[in-house]
Amino acid sequence: MSHINLLIIDDDEDDYFITSDYLKNIPQKNFIIEWCYNYKKALEEIKSGKHDVYLVDYRLGAKTGIDLIKEAISNNAESPFILLTGKGDINIDEEAMKLGVFDYLIKSELSSEKLERSIRYSIDKAKTLNEIKAKEKKYRNIFNKSSDALFVADEKLAFIEVNTAFGKLCGCSENDLLGIKLSELLTDIHVSKKMSEELRYKGFIEDWLAEMNYKKNESKQCIISATKEKSSDGKIYYQGILHDITLIKKAERTALRAEKLAATGRLVRTLAHEVRNPINNINLASEHLRSLSLPEESSLYLDIVNRNSNRINELIKELLNSSRPSEMQMKESTLQSVIDEIVNISEDRMHLKHINLQVDYPKDLIVVFCDAEKLVLALLNILVNAVEAIEHDKGEISITLKKDTEQVFVEITDNGNGISEEKLPRLFEPYYTSKRNGIGLGLASTLNIIQAHGGAIEVNSKVERFTTFNISLPLKVPAFSGHTSL
Repeated sequence: MSHINLLIIDDDEDDYFITSDYLKNIPQKNFIIEWCYNYKKALEEIKSGKHDVYLVDYRLGAKTGIDLIKEAISNNAESPFILLTGKGDINIDEEAMKLGVFDYLIKSELSSEKLERSIRYSIDKAKTLNEIKAKEKKYRNIFNKSSDALFVADEKLAFIEVNTAFGKLCGCSENDLLGIKLSELLTDIHVSKKMSEELRYKGFIEDWLAEMNYKKNESKQCIISATKEKSSDGKIYYQGILHDITLIKKAERTALRAEKLAATGRLVRTLAHEVRNPINNINLASEHLRSLSLPEESSLYLDIVNRNSNRINELIKELLNSSRPSEMQMKESTLQSVIDEIVNISEDRMHLKHINLQVDYPKDLIVVFCDAEKLVLALLNILVNAVEAIEHDKGEISITLKKDTEQVFVEITDNGNGISEEKLPRLFEPYYTSKRNGIGLGLASTLNIIQAHGGAIEVNSKVERFTTFNISLPLKVPAFSGHTSL
């Protein structure tokens, strides 16, 4: 430094001159020395921030140098303080060090050498600490403002600190997560155990895919990376990051379903064309035989051929209808009226099985742009499946409507048999069914209709516990608003 701005805060003018002389005798140092003897004035000088170091006398009239330093530090003073006192006192020394004073000197033992060393040490230390504070502030901002969930955990993987994004991910405040272990948030016990072991013995995990859930909030798909660290006092801690990929996974599932529907549609149209040609020939041959004089027994067999040919034609027609785009007749309708209709249609079935139905509507009517008739069909398929999934005498089904600024959500939950993890990915595939006499077109048709409305379906289920269908529909008119193509 070309020069050092130094402020001596001392109510004794003689002591000020003595200290100044010591400073002036320090070789190769250019000090710009100022003096302040008033407590209030000294605070104003410190707030100005123009000095590089402060020499503060312990005695300052009615107050002490400790009081001054404490007040100055509370006002974010950054330059170092050196406390001067008339005689040594271990209690004052300890109090000053705890407060953040950089050095403690006894006036009777002062010398140019001691002052030079103390000032140099204090300025260097203050510079280092200020750099650390600046870096800490920078990384603190990154920590708090990161869109990814960040955490610091103790040696037992219990959270010591989490950022705002972590709270949003779990649907709670950051304070609610403190003390909770990372393993308690993971839904898969085996993944949780393996992750803890890897961190403990290997020291890091990188890009682990895991599902996490806080209490009864929505489960989230995350990629987790974390490392094992050691603090300056030797304590083990962990720091990590969770990247939420729930929306990405939903988009992947939606794209995969659309791709499967498209492939199935192409296959059905090809098969229908190939099957109809021989069926038409069979029907023509059958009609020709009817025009001939045949025994009564032969006519009976011709009737069987005709009935089954017609049955095949109807099946082909049904398959083609399921694979065609859903033509929409869009207009404004209240979603409550759609739900009321599916409830009325299913009421007798639920009554016969003694199922308790709970419907939760918001206070305001929810108006959506939709084909009400087809939307009834889509939601009815889900409700009927819920009724059929309940095989006990304590059946419960709930239907809940919610909305935000852009979407409306229909949630249908039952406490039936549930759906296994193996079956969930295939749930909306055409012709896939677990029912004994089912065709497997109901949920495929439902997905087709919901997608034609610009919506999406997600399913969450636990075997022997519950199944929840979450249907989201846009409040605004879909861009295509006519039909969806496969």
